[in-house]
Amino acid sequence: MNFFDWQFAWEILPQLLQASLKTIGITVSGFAIAVVLGLLLAVARRSRRAWLSWPATGLIEFIRSTPLLIQAYFLFYVFPNYGINLSALQAGILAIAVHYACYTAEVYRAGLDAVPRAQWEAVTALNMKPLTAYRDVILPQALRPILPALGNYLVAMLKDTPVLSAITVVEIMQQAKNIGSESFRYLEPITLVGLFFLILSLGLAWCVRRLENRLELAR
Repeated sequence: MNFFDWQFAWEILPQLLQASLKTIGITVSGFAIAVVLGLLLAVARRSRRAWLSWPATGLIEFIRSTPLLIQAYFLFYVFPNYGINLSALQAGILAIAVHYACYTAEVYRAGLDAVPRAQWEAVTALNMKPLTAYRDVILPQALRPILPALGNYLVAMLKDTPVLSAITVVEIMQQAKNIGSESFRYLEPITLVGLFFLILSLGLAWCVRRLENRLELAR
């Protein structure tokens, strides 16, 4: 038997590519939610209102201190007992989005804290509305230094999507395991999955660097 069966690899490639679309969809959808929710959590945590900052802090610390797998299990297997029924894909996207939102919230908080105090005083002196101040003055200065960290979490989220196979989401890793259990050959599907994650991770890192360079040129 050949060490690596190239013919078999070509035969299973279409199945893996089809499953990869779900992996990419989960990553893009989850990250889109995470960056928005993370910003809201960061602003809430920095609030001077205790009723807002304390719950945000508690949620962030709780999510960051528990594994993604347990959170996915709760959303998919426990929540239906309380009338909240989600499909495996919906539960997976929500789990990974909320999980990484709490990590991006800390990144945002670091970026906001790094904005010079004079800028905060300036928007206060100009009596700018909070939304306008964040959008036009604070966030443009906070985003540049934290962009690499956000990019790292994007790549990390991509590599964490196989965890969702535990709640029956058939992403690329689960598809590879299905192929392996049917054919009793795991080398080819697992190798192709590894190459997929490698290529896509390098591509995402390159895109983040390009965006970072463009922001630097725009300064």
